[in-house]
Amino acid sequence: MDTSGKIFSEKVRRSSVERLRYLNHKRVLVYGLVGAGICTLLALALTYRYPIAAVARPEQASFSSEAVEKGAALARIGDCSTCHTADGGGPFAGGRPLATPFGTLFSTNITSHEGTGIGSWSPAAFRRAMRSGVSRDGKHLYPALPYEHFIYATDADLDALYAFFMTRRAIATTQPVNRLYPPLGFRPLLAGWKMLFLHGGIWQPRTDRSVEWNRGAYLVEGFAHCGACHTPRSIAGAEMAAHAYAGGWAEGWYAPPINGQNPAARDWTIDSLYTYLRTGIDMNHGAAAGPMAPVTYNLAHAPASDVHAIAVYVASLMGKTQNTEVGMAPLTQHPDAAAQDHPIGAALFAGACSGCHGPGAPMMTQGRPLLSLGSAVQEAEPRDVVQIILHGLKSPTGGSGPYMPAFADSFTDSQIAEIAGYLRSRYTDHPAWPKLNEALAQAREEGGQP
Repeated sequence: MDTSGKIFSEKVRRSSVERLRYLNHKRVLVYGLVGAGICTLLALALTYRYPIAAVARPEQASFSSEAVEKGAALARIGDCSTCHTADGGGPFAGGRPLATPFGTLFSTNITSHEGTGIGSWSPAAFRRAMRSGVSRDGKHLYPALPYEHFIYATDADLDALYAFFMTRRAIATTQPVNRLYPPLGFRPLLAGWKMLFLHGGIWQPRTDRSVEWNRGAYLVEGFAHCGACHTPRSIAGAEMAAHAYAGGWAEGWYAPPINGQNPAARDWTIDSLYTYLRTGIDMNHGAAAGPMAPVTYNLAHAPASDVHAIAVYVASLMGKTQNTEVGMAPLTQHPDAAAQDHPIGAALFAGACSGCHGPGAPMMTQGRPLLSLGSAVQEAEPRDVVQIILHGLKSPTGGSGPYMPAFADSFTDSQIAEIAGYLRSRYTDHPAWPKLNEALAQAREEGGQP
């Protein structure tokens, strides 16, 4: 074959190779587009939730007084007013900022207003939101609404709660925009979160337990959603079921374990738990503070039988099935060693704190718990102690209960750290708190009372 023939053959070969390469690239592109389209349709199918038709706001007279009363009790147990009422805002009108590791969410309006509340929601739409975290219009709701727990609620109880909200005053509001880190503001992502973490169904009673225990279990696991604060969470923000009630975080406060790891100096009993939940204070453990204070305020107005059932169940989580009397074990006191370890803290305590907390102080004769019995100084985290020093205490139930002024503007961070270290050393046998200064800085930043 001459040279021109070889050149022609090579050109034909190259042309064929290039054409084949072009066809392969085109095929890959087409397959890729088809695959992407299928994935998009699948994602839409998995994340789509259909809207439920709006209804006219039900007449208040359409609900029985029994249903409304029952719903009011469940709203108290669920602490609904705390999250859904902003400072200076109307009851249940939303707008309260809720700090999370993923940014700030603002609670929604759950009054009976048809435009900005849930007045146009049917009972079915309300039940779906509570159990599945989906709004009436089909939008996914963030798990700040603890539907991980409300999924256990019965239809009858959710309908009673619906009746209560529909008979509240309708309040029009403008919802603040959530401030979440990108891309977490993209709500369809929540569908994947729910597939991973939202499981369960209506609570089923245990036949080997008493009626009261089962009632308490239903309320604690469901409406009261105690695990939302007292259970640690994963990096994805889901409760770690393997460590249920082993301690967690809520709005800058540490929620201590309420299982067998509870750090109290004296064991909780059913009676002491009931007293604490009902009044916000127990002489053998201390006073409710932080997010727990409004919980006890609401439980003070909930049915006594339900609060007692909650106490029975929580006591069982701690390993206490009987109402055994609390032993009068000697109180821990190491004043000399604590003063040697924290001389500045000892001096500050003597000047600012001993008038109420020192031996023989009037507070000690007025029905106030001793510092050596306070659960906060016994906890593995210093956050609650520094929060209380910074922001003080108010009566949890709004009455004449414990009060302590705030010292955030009176002491520097180093002085407060010295006081906290002194309290830990004087009133417990536990080692010093690590990273106390970091905990104090975070407490300053995050604020105090809800």
